[in-house]
Amino acid sequence: MSEKVKIEESSGNVFLDIGFPEEEAEYQQLRVDLAFAIYRLLDEQKLTPAKAEARFGLDPSDVSRLKKMDFTDFTIERLLMILKRLNRSVEIHIKPLDKTVSHQRVFVA
Repeated sequence: MSEKVKIEESSGNVFLDIGFPEEEAEYQQLRVDLAFAIYRLLDEQKLTPAKAEARFGLDPSDVSRLKKMDFTDFTIERLLMILKRLNRSVEIHIKPLDKTVSHQRVFVA
């Protein structure tokens, strides 16, 4: 017996795809994008919680949680502060919405 599998193209925001309201989906996606950027930096620099505290003054428990990909309780503001401590700048570009896109999108590189 074979089942038909319905394939649906992603909007690019998993939170929007699973039914979050648009504003909440955008907030959550940005939060995860920022947290993942920090995760990658910690991984690339092979920073342990102790090294991150010594070099950047980061809270070791925050580093441990981020390295475990536990992004709960991290606000966008807190994540931006962590990125600043990791000597990273964050740029926000504001432009008119493209009429073909129904929701906003922030890209983290």
